[in-house]
Parts: sequence; C-alpha cells; structure tokens
Amino acid sequence: MKSIRFRVMLAGLAVLMGTMIARSQTADMAAPPPPHGPGFEMGEHMLQYYTKALNLTDEQQAQAKTMLQNAKPSMKALFQQQRQIDQQLHGYAEGTYDAKQVQALAQQKGQIEAQMEVARTQLHNQLYQLLTPDQQSQLKQLEAQRKAEMQQRWQQHSQQEGPPAPPAD
Repeated sequence: MKSIRFRVMLAGLAVLMGTMIARSQTADMAAPPPPHGPGFEMGEHMLQYYTKALNLTDEQQAQAKTMLQNAKPSMKALFQQQRQIDQQLHGYAEGTYDAKQVQALAQQKGQIEAQMEVARTQLHNQLYQLLTPDQQSQLKQLEAQRKAEMQQRWQQHSQQEGPPAPPAD
C-alpha cells in the first residue's frame, strides 16, 4: 500500500512539475490570458499551493525555483522539438501520407517523450528530496485524497456513461 501511495504521490508531483515546466516553456508563445490576472501562471499557482499546503520554507521555495529554472532550458528545447514533429505529422495527416516518414517521426517523438519523462522524473525526485519527512508524509496524504476524489468522480461518470470503472490500486 505504501508503494502505491508513493507512486501516486510521485505521479501527482510529476503532473505538478510537468505543468509548471510546460507553462514556463510556453511563456514566450502567444498564450491565453492567465485565469487570475496578469502575471499569474499555473506554475506559480501550484508552487504557492504547495508552499501553503506543505508549509515550505523560504529556502525550500528558493531551491525549488532554482531547480525549475535549471530544468527549463533543456525541457524547452525538447518541447520545441516535439512541437515541430507534431506540426510535421499534422502535415501528413492533411496532405500526402507517407507511412515511412510518419513512422520515423513517431519514433523521434517517442524518443523525445522518453527524454522528457526522464528529465521530469529527475526533477520531481530533486524536488521531493527538498521536503522534510513530515512534508513528504503530508504530500502523500494530499495525493491520496486527490486520487480518492478522482476515483469517486470516475465512478460517478461511469455510472452515468456506462463504461467500467478502473480497478482500485
């Protein structure tokens, strides 16, 4: 059970950090206005949320921001490569289809996604290591609550729609 909770916590942290990185990478692209006013980005919001929920110290916050900034250039480059491949694939979807080229692009995209996942996992591990044992425990509880809420919503949705609910971990 602890292994599952740890995986769920890491998955949640992965989503959090992935969102933060993705939002910070797309800042130079034309983006819709932030939901809560100018300058308010999802990464900031999530960091603020976890700062409050886990009672992060100023030092922990500074270290987390530094880690995110250090990861940003490599993640941005991978994100741009992925976006270029997506554009090329879209061209094949709407133009002349070339199975060999699509296969090659799909393989490139898979390699990029693997590199992104490795980088995200490394970053998440570094961020997790910043937390005290009490904060790690609190994070696990938050993730368990989030998972339970998601399962409940899934079950409610599946009762309305009819598809089977996912198995409980």
